[in-house]
Amino acid sequence: MFKGIYNGKQCHVSDIATVLSRAWNAGVDRIIVTGGSLEESKEALAIAETDGRLFCTVGVHPTRCKEFEESGDPEKHFQALLALAKEGIQKGKVVAVGECGLDYDRLHFCPAEVQKKYFEKQFELAYATKLPMFLHMRAAAGDFCEIVERNINKFTGGVTHSFTDSAEDRDKLLSFSNMYIGVNGCSLRMAENLEVVRDIPVERMMIETDSPYCEIRSTHAGIKFVKSVWPSKKKEKYDQESLVKGRNEPCLVRQVLEVVAGCKGISDINQLGATLYQNTCRVFFPHDLDAAADALLAGRNESE
Repeated sequence: MFKGIYNGKQCHVSDIATVLSRAWNAGVDRIIVTGGSLEESKEALAIAETDGRLFCTVGVHPTRCKEFEESGDPEKHFQALLALAKEGIQKGKVVAVGECGLDYDRLHFCPAEVQKKYFEKQFELAYATKLPMFLHMRAAAGDFCEIVERNINKFTGGVTHSFTDSAEDRDKLLSFSNMYIGVNGCSLRMAENLEVVRDIPVERMMIETDSPYCEIRSTHAGIKFVKSVWPSKKKEKYDQESLVKGRNEPCLVRQVLEVVAGCKGISDINQLGATLYQNTCRVFFPHDLDAAADALLAGRNESE
């Protein structure tokens, strides 16, 4: 079974214990709960403290960046994020700054100029904490890459998650030596998406779910490679033995692995999973990358 690391959003679901149990049983080793605002980051840290396998990020999503100015004191708001990040680091729970970046598909939530200003500001958060970055880029590759390049020495590494852009944009991201590309169901929707994913080097890739969003649907091009399935029911008929239809869960990261393997023509799915796991550890859990950790990963592959 693939031992995966999972990016989870809005994990404060009423049946969280069942969701987590299903994830652990599916072979997920760790879950990173994503913060998208100051308040969400506080919630993410609180959730992460409930289980040794849960971790979180602290940051402000591009569509929420108006909260800096709406707070009445942007610098005080930034300092609150910094204090929360430091608290989470001390507790061994905060592993990245984010989710931050640019989203020009949803400018009705936050204007581009505000997004750019506070995306750049959050590199200061990464620099002050020595944390990697969990990044969001949607329809904004030009400005995004310009800001990343300007701040390349302020962060140790990062991943641009939920990648759905072009081959040209993929190559722009790969030109940053400390940048990885994150793939989930939204990255695998169309045949064109699969072609772009096919040429992301395995050593520069991570996989995720982006739960509760971005599931792999029956209409997606990547569905033909999916082998692992779980029973699901509409939310009105939900029981704990089934997934809620249309709601993505951590356990489904296995399907992302299967689609990536299929579109790349990789037959050794366990080795692929181990490589992607190591990529994620390299950025978010570098203390696991000593010789003992590598030996542990090798032993897992042999036993699967």
